[in-house]
Amino acid sequence: MSTTTHLPEHPATADDAALRRARFGWYINDWANAAFSATVLTVFLGPYLTSVAKEAADAQGDVHPLGLSIRAGSFFPYTVSLSVLLSVGAMLLAGTVADRTGRHKELMCGFAYLGATATMGMFFLGGDRYLLGGGLLVVANLAYAVSVALSYAYLPGLASPDERDKVSSKGWAYGYAGGGLLLIANLVLFQGHEAFGLSSGTAVRICLASAGLWWALFTIVPMRRLPSRAGASAPAGRTGATASALPAQRGGSAAASGADGADGTAGATADGAAEPAAGSLRELGRTLRGMRRHPLTLLYLAAFLCYNDGIQTVVSQASLYGSEELGMDQTSLVTAVLLVQVVAIGGALLLGRIAHRFGAKSTILGSLGGWVVTLALGYFMPAHQPLWFYVLACMIGLVLGGSQALSRSLFSHLIPAGKEAEYFSVYKVSDRGTSWMGPLVFGLAYQVTGSYRSAIVSLLVFFVIGFVLLLKVPVRRAIEAVGNPVPERL
Repeated sequence: MSTTTHLPEHPATADDAALRRARFGWYINDWANAAFSATVLTVFLGPYLTSVAKEAADAQGDVHPLGLSIRAGSFFPYTVSLSVLLSVGAMLLAGTVADRTGRHKELMCGFAYLGATATMGMFFLGGDRYLLGGGLLVVANLAYAVSVALSYAYLPGLASPDERDKVSSKGWAYGYAGGGLLLIANLVLFQGHEAFGLSSGTAVRICLASAGLWWALFTIVPMRRLPSRAGASAPAGRTGATASALPAQRGGSAAASGADGADGTAGATADGAAEPAAGSLRELGRTLRGMRRHPLTLLYLAAFLCYNDGIQTVVSQASLYGSEELGMDQTSLVTAVLLVQVVAIGGALLLGRIAHRFGAKSTILGSLGGWVVTLALGYFMPAHQPLWFYVLACMIGLVLGGSQALSRSLFSHLIPAGKEAEYFSVYKVSDRGTSWMGPLVFGLAYQVTGSYRSAIVSLLVFFVIGFVLLLKVPVRRAIEAVGNPVPERL
């Protein structure tokens, strides 16, 4: 049974035991769900589900889900895109319900266990059951997206404006550490599968299921340590935020109601509490309309959704690119992802320190330049050269964690008080494992050209457009426009 922790009045107090407890629970939530991102999406499922689809393919190499004819090699990226399209509405509705009822933790953990169960079900993926694999991927990735979006809503209540880059970066570091630790265990299992009396396929299915088990077990920690309501106590000085920790209650908090008024949207009502589903749908519509009152926040979102779609596509399709285009075996792929995980821990912390000196926006822009160089290296990389593939992995790890952690913390400054879960649900449309435009472009490029090199270089457009849009965001004015205190460094 979970317990409820209430955040202290001033989260910026580093030695406060309740705050440390809540922060640790939040960090471990990243530790728990990163196993799905690393083991399932990044390493094992792409190549394995592609091989399963090829087993079911016809003489032309096509499979026919729902009567459609597509290349077996495009099935995985298309399925990722479908799962994200379906998750968009689920994230927005869940965010609205969470802000309206104060049940952030219950919804976050409920979706986490749904995703973990679907992931454990991947143990039964074998033979030519590519439709089973696609269905489980859709459910797991949708649940992952909703759960992580709700976890992001806790950040404003866990750190003062000047601490958020540091706290967000530490959370990402925990995630990469947890995902990397499980990957090490899975690498030992996969490399030694014959010694354990297992076929390579069975070893992969065990690795997939282990990510679900890991996710489920460690989710117990945030269940016990996080408060039910995200942002129940916001940092001192944040306009519109409540100054005391409030227990979870239906109908929303005073902070949510006050923020609704500031946004031009209506607060929760007693009638809405009696009909939470219908009320939340109406509130969702008001929130989406209210976002138009903050065009600078929307401009930042557009930039993030673009460049991060490119980042996530590189991450989710890297194993497929490595196995199909560069001829890497499964051991090389897992080793490369382990390098990404290890380097990303240091990269997240390093870019966090750089942002403390030069500001988050400038640091993110610099990291996007690093991504362009990384993609160029990937395009020209020779096949069957594991050493160069490991160099590419280190380059990805260096810019991966920091660019995402800083993007998350920077966005937290641009959210009206009381609307954290709803705004982060929109943000999560393109975050770890939930991009859809990139996989769609990647899959179409391969569908047309039959070359994964053409597919990977097609992603450059996302980084270029995202860089240009982010360059145009006046961050200070954007923060002031939503009534939040401006950090010392931007």
